[in-house]
Amino acid sequence: MEQELELTSENTQKKTVSQDEVLQAALKLFAEKGYFNTSLTDIKSALGIKTNSGINQFFKTKQAIAQTLHENILDSLSISIDDIRRRNRKAAEQLREIVDLLFRLTDDAPEVVQFLLFVNSDEFLSEPKPLIETAAFVKIKRIFQNGVKDGEIKAIDPLLAYTYFFGIINHTLEMVLKGGLPKTADSYLSQAWLVAWGCIAKK
Repeated sequence: MEQELELTSENTQKKTVSQDEVLQAALKLFAEKGYFNTSLTDIKSALGIKTNSGINQFFKTKQAIAQTLHENILDSLSISIDDIRRRNRKAAEQLREIVDLLFRLTDDAPEVVQFLLFVNSDEFLSEPKPLIETAAFVKIKRIFQNGVKDGEIKAIDPLLAYTYFFGIINHTLEMVLKGGLPKTADSYLSQAWLVAWGCIAKK
């Protein structure tokens, strides 16, 4: 059962704040304002509570909240990538499903993609490392390695293929999130996929 804390407001009405609500409020703020520009007071206000005790019940610091979010999102992505790799044999099929997932998340949960790809994790991780070195993205790198080995992807450095491919994908998502591309991410999915895959596919 999820741990909960009852808080009493000035008008004596009780408000229940859950750990998930704290994480969701913080995620939205981190995505909108960045980690550095978000305070515990901002999170408290977003939750509609009067003191930080509702947050401190679960997290002692803003850094702990951000670290938990980062870990949870990457763990969820890693599980999804495992499922995708089990369902599909070819690199093209696996990468297409990963791209579909990222574009769907951008439309349905934009704060998740914003936090994962574009919030500076060096600001809150005690031992920061590039996103590409996390477990989820190591699995994605293996897809490129296998694609080169199997002749689906051009005979170039797999890391370079990764860079070319996700340079296009991530920039498209960033443009959607920032409003530079005015339609939904799904509206650009097919075009972005054709360009990204086309630049690395072995003809």
